[in-house]
Amino acid sequence: MALIHIEPLPRRCAPGVVLAFVCNGANIDRKHIGKIAFVGRGATVEVADAKAAAVVAALDGSQVAERPVRVRFAGKGDFTDSDHFGHLSKLLDLEAKAEQEEARRRAQAEEGSPIGDGTTLTALVLRDAEFGLGGRLLLTFSRKTRTDQLPPTRLQPGSPVVLNQTNVNRRVPSFRGVVYDRDATSIGVAIDPPDDEMPDDAVWRLDLSPDEVSRLRQQDALQRAAAATGDRLAELRAVLLGEKPPEFRDPSPTPPPRGEGLQETPPSFLGKGVGGLGSSLNPPQLAAIEHALSAKDVAIIHGPPGTGKTTTLVELIRQTVANGDTVLACAPSNHAVDNLLEKLLAAGELPVRLGHPARVAPELRSRAIDILAEKHPDARQARKVAKEAFALFREADKWSRDRPQPGEKAALRREARTLLTESRRLEALAIERVLDEARIVCATLTGLDSQLLGKRRFAVAVIDEACQSTEPATWLPLLRADRLVLAGDHCQLPPTVLSPEAAEEGLAVSLMERLVGLLGSDVARLLTIQHRMHAAIMGFSNAEFYEGELIAHPSVAEHRLCDVEGVRAEPLTETPVQFIDTAGASYDEELEEDTGSRRNVQEAGLAARHVRKLLAAGLQPSQIGMITPYRAQVRQLRELLADVPGLEIDSVDGFQGREKEAIVVSLVRSNPEGEIGFLSDVRRTNVAMTRARRKLIVIGDSATLANQAFYQRMLTYFESIGAYSSVWEITDE
Repeated sequence: MALIHIEPLPRRCAPGVVLAFVCNGANIDRKHIGKIAFVGRGATVEVADAKAAAVVAALDGSQVAERPVRVRFAGKGDFTDSDHFGHLSKLLDLEAKAEQEEARRRAQAEEGSPIGDGTTLTALVLRDAEFGLGGRLLLTFSRKTRTDQLPPTRLQPGSPVVLNQTNVNRRVPSFRGVVYDRDATSIGVAIDPPDDEMPDDAVWRLDLSPDEVSRLRQQDALQRAAAATGDRLAELRAVLLGEKPPEFRDPSPTPPPRGEGLQETPPSFLGKGVGGLGSSLNPPQLAAIEHALSAKDVAIIHGPPGTGKTTTLVELIRQTVANGDTVLACAPSNHAVDNLLEKLLAAGELPVRLGHPARVAPELRSRAIDILAEKHPDARQARKVAKEAFALFREADKWSRDRPQPGEKAALRREARTLLTESRRLEALAIERVLDEARIVCATLTGLDSQLLGKRRFAVAVIDEACQSTEPATWLPLLRADRLVLAGDHCQLPPTVLSPEAAEEGLAVSLMERLVGLLGSDVARLLTIQHRMHAAIMGFSNAEFYEGELIAHPSVAEHRLCDVEGVRAEPLTETPVQFIDTAGASYDEELEEDTGSRRNVQEAGLAARHVRKLLAAGLQPSQIGMITPYRAQVRQLRELLADVPGLEIDSVDGFQGREKEAIVVSLVRSNPEGEIGFLSDVRRTNVAMTRARRKLIVIGDSATLANQAFYQRMLTYFESIGAYSSVWEITDE
């Protein structure tokens, strides 16, 4: 029999309640149900194999005692490695193992250090507890001496953590939460209100928590997708596996663009009564929106750098809502979700943002589900009831001269727990009402929680930055959507995968990249007009990755640094591209001792000198970015330019989706063997070279780089536009 897991359940929930919930909710006979075992606040139930998929689909998000519960597969399922979903499941396990090994490696590397690996804080005492951030309990911890500083730590706002008492011998509950505040002497953690009062005299330990919940949700999504039969998920699965062609409605005729060339096209043919943002879209953007609106199953918006992918996606969402549909708008990271949310708000929409408020950008937090629900009368009553409950807990813990009557403390605690149950019911009602009114819900892919969303479905799931997500995570929104729109650029950064074996076997291939290869132009539309880069900056990437189809909009095609107010006209600012070749100059790379990352000290010095030349020409530090593929080189550059506040220096990953007027790229690799390491993932170089608007400076060793065909073509391109120079020509400038 298959195992399913149900959580959270009421305290002291009886097996009969669980049995009735499963049988009635899934409409199956009790003969198909086996053992029921309680684990913590949940229960694991044996269900006949043939019924398990339907049971999970029917029950997930249903209510027990007026609160939605999560229902998922608890076992590994009957996957084989030859199954698409079984293969992905195996790769997820490999990635989980790699994450655990990486955590152990960090801990061992710091063994004996007084600050460890920065993932743990110990010897903490509870200083304050109050309600806030959507009804959660906000706990503030510090050292025993309040003014003592906490050690350096990787625990920052948004970090998932586990809280444990350390000064007790008996087993006591641990609490999961999220860091919401951090300063030199204290750290704040938000947790769901516990069933008991937090002891004032406890000593606490705070540990960074692995995101095990995300992995379990992805594994469950794979099992549900594989087992789906006769429903919309099964139909979408057939299309996304190439077993059935995608279908499209006949699109409405598109009016021709106004005027000539790249003039704007009015969006009046799209949707009903929606103007504003759409009026600034160009013809390829409008064509992509029309294509996505006509899709019955799946559509892809391929947005190269500077082509306005997210802006296009926002207008698509607006048109979808104007047509009366609901949208689940997702992205792989909180940063990407916030970017989408911010643009939707600017366009006049009012999305609801799922996720812990501490993980939402402060300026967008007012749209977080918990904050919105807090304003509802039910939530205000819930906070009042919760305070009464904790007052009873404190009263039960008091020790006065008169001993309490037998059973008095137990009665107070029972009453407090009853009040907490009522408080949570009222909070759930408040959240329910907010979601009932929402037309757009924004969330990370792995942040989709059935306890929060209940049985809700959406007409369309829209995923921004889809190429930065592994495929298993992308199946999560498909569990509750009828159509799918993916937006991204598979020619830029792929998903981050720690396990080399999992990456090699396909986990680093996103669903969008796979579908582009499988279905191509049947589902994908390319945005071709870019509004960021000078044509010469765009040229190489355009030829190499986008088959020469990109066009630089006239407003940016010839813009230069010397056109920026306050910037002096000189050769450095009048030319858009410069490659500085360090071949033969003995600018040798080296390994950073502690980390094994690579740096090139001489090349870093050269890059820093060019940044100072840009500053001397009149650019502001905030207009310049420095990109390098190695963290050791990032540290080297930051040290050299520590006196320039506002200058951003980061890895390729840190600059994905960003832009600056001028970008200086340090490629680092310089060795007699011609080894280029992960520079061989040329998509990373594509990202680095397409962040610049008016000036791109690339520094590297041609003798090392030219051993790879891609970089040989890059060098040829730089020579063809007159951008090549040798370090020998500029050393004494």
